[in-house]
Amino acid sequence: MNNLETRLQQPRSRWRYLTLHFLCWAVLIVVPVFFHSSGDDWSTVMNRYLRWLGNPLVYLLVFYVNYLWLVPRFLFKKSDWKMFLLLNLCVIMAGLFTIDAWHWCAVNLLPNVDSGAPRKPYVRFPRYFWAILTLVLIIALAVAVRMIQRWQHIEETRKEAEAARAEAELSNLRNQLNPHFLLNTLNNIYALIAFDQDKAQMAVGELSKLLRHVLYENQQDFVPLCKEADFMRNYIELMKIRVTDNVRIETNINVQPNDSTPVAPLIFISLIENAFKHGISPQGAGSIRIDLNQQDGDITCEIHNTCYPKRGNDKSGSGIGLEQVGRRLEIMYPGRYTWEKGTTADGKEYYSIITIKMR
Repeated sequence: MNNLETRLQQPRSRWRYLTLHFLCWAVLIVVPVFFHSSGDDWSTVMNRYLRWLGNPLVYLLVFYVNYLWLVPRFLFKKSDWKMFLLLNLCVIMAGLFTIDAWHWCAVNLLPNVDSGAPRKPYVRFPRYFWAILTLVLIIALAVAVRMIQRWQHIEETRKEAEAARAEAELSNLRNQLNPHFLLNTLNNIYALIAFDQDKAQMAVGELSKLLRHVLYENQQDFVPLCKEADFMRNYIELMKIRVTDNVRIETNINVQPNDSTPVAPLIFISLIENAFKHGISPQGAGSIRIDLNQQDGDITCEIHNTCYPKRGNDKSGSGIGLEQVGRRLEIMYPGRYTWEKGTTADGKEYYSIITIKMR
C-alpha cells in the first residue's frame, strides 16, 4: 500500500471508529428512555430517566479517561503499570463519589413520582459493590478495545512492511534477471562467432528485439500472456541458432494471439535457458520439448529435456536463474502455483512443470 492510500484510509478508519463508539453509547444512554410502562406520562418517564442517567455518564467518562489517556500513556509503557493501577483507583473513587452525588441530587431535587410512596432509604454498600464491579468492567473494556486497536495497527504496519520488502526484493530480482538473461544470450552469440558469423549477426538482431521486450515489459508487474508467449518464441528461435541438427526441439505454445491473461514477465525464461544448457550433449545431440498452455484459468509451462550434466568449462550462468524463478513465484503467486521438477527414474530426462492458478 502506498503512502497516498494510507493517508486516504486513515480518515475512513477514524470515522468508522467514531461512528461505532457513538452508536454503542447511544444504545446504552438514549435507548432505555423508550422502555417504560405504557401508563406513565412523559414527565414521570423523564424524572426516572434523570435519576438513572448518572451511572452511564460516569461509565462513559471512566471509559474515555482510560481509552484516550491512561491506557496509551501508562499501560502501554510496561514500567508504568503501577501508575496505571493507582490512577484507576482514583478514577473509581471519583466515579463512586460522582454516582453518589448524582443520586443525592436526584433524590432531593427531583419530585417523587412513585405514587406518593415514601422514599426508600439509600443503602450504600450494595450500590457501591455493583458500581465498583461495573467500573472495573468498564476499565477492562477500555483496555481490551485499545489493545485490539493497537494489535490491528501493528498488524497493518507489519503487512505494509512485508509488502514493501517483497516489492524491493522483486525489484532486486528483476535487476538480477536482466544481466543473467543477457549473459547467457551473449555466451550463445560468442560461441556462434567462431564458426558462423552470419548466424551470429542474425542472433545480434534477434537479441536487440528481445532486449526491447526486457527493458520495457520487465519493468511491469504483469504483462499479457500473448506478449510473453511471443517473447518465448523469439527467445527459443535465438537459442536454436547455436544448436546442430542432432538436437530435436519441439515447441507447443498454445496461447491465443490476443490472450490478455496477466502473467509475470520472463517467469519461464530461466527454465528454457536451463533446458538448452543441460539438454544438449557435448557431441551436440539431445532433445527439448517446451509446452505453454492456458486452459480454464490456469497457465502451465512444461519443459522436458535430455539430461546432460553441465560441462566443467561451461561458464554460461551460475544457477541463479532457477532460484529466481522459485522466489518470484513465491512473491507473485503465493499459494497459487505448483512446481514439479526432477529427473526420470532412469536419469535420462529432466522435467520442469509449473502451473499457475489465475483464479
